Amino acid sequence: MTERDGVYVNLEQLIRLKHQGQGVSFLPRQPIHSLLVGQKASKLRGRGLNFEEIRDYLPGDDIRSIDWKVTARMRKPHTRVYSEERDRQTLVIVDQRIGMFFGSDRSMKSATAAEAAALAAWRVVGVGDRIGALVFNDTDIEEIKPHRSTKIVMRILEVIVRYNRALKADNPVKAKPERLNEVLERACRLAKHDTLVCVISDFDGADEVTKTLMNRLAQNNDIIAGFVYDPLEAELPNAGQLIAGDGELQVDFNSGSSDLRRRFAEGFADRRAAIEDFLFQRQMPLLSLQTNRPVPEQIRERLGFRKKPVPK
Repeated sequence: MTERDGVYVNLEQLIRLKHQGQGVSFLPRQPIHSLLVGQKASKLRGRGLNFEEIRDYLPGDDIRSIDWKVTARMRKPHTRVYSEERDRQTLVIVDQRIGMFFGSDRSMKSATAAEAAALAAWRVVGVGDRIGALVFNDTDIEEIKPHRSTKIVMRILEVIVRYNRALKADNPVKAKPERLNEVLERACRLAKHDTLVCVISDFDGADEVTKTLMNRLAQNNDIIAGFVYDPLEAELPNAGQLIAGDGELQVDFNSGSSDLRRRFAEGFADRRAAIEDFLFQRQMPLLSLQTNRPVPEQIRERLGFRKKPVPK
């Protein structure tokens, strides 16, 4: 199998994503409806805003930005447009553990996470900010300190590709759920203040320590959680007798059992709900990323897309 199958990514593929992240907005307090449970606005603080212009209101614009005086005078909705101040730091945390090497449709979770990280890195540098990364697997954590350059993006992408292509179904390395907390501990030391931290993972191993570390990160920074999952993890198909294994253990089971499928779905729903509830309580946006859909499409849908005015 090759990268074209969605099993692995390559550097050229991640470079081609450069232009697909354009227009994605990280403006503070934007209403990211599909990220937050309860249709609530994000608390992302950003670096502050600079007023740019007043223009015609476009579908999808934040209604809180409508200039009502101009709207009343012109008898047509107008909105105030702001741009973000420059020089903010973003830290992308990319999970490439063996548990991410799974996918039933289109791509592996590891490939989905790699693409999401690449989109974020290109977008951050594209608006003049600094980008850094923590890429990790079950044995190593590689740190790339934040800088503002295409060169640093390329270094991040090269590390992601190296970690991604090292994944194998018969890898003798044992899964290490606690690695998630180790990398978050490292992030706490690296992200001191006003950093946007993007955690892209399936959050395997998340526990009370994870919550404590996320809370510590959120005290002086902003967090976006990219929750990567495969549809097969959410719902078991009725496919009769199946054999599943993790490289060490193997189990034979009947997927035709409605009770088994129900308990399987409930287990995933409970795990996802626990993550959502924790993030929602602290107004941390949750970006769900499915392996069976193009990543740029999902990012644009859920992070918001700043549309350009249509020429009259």
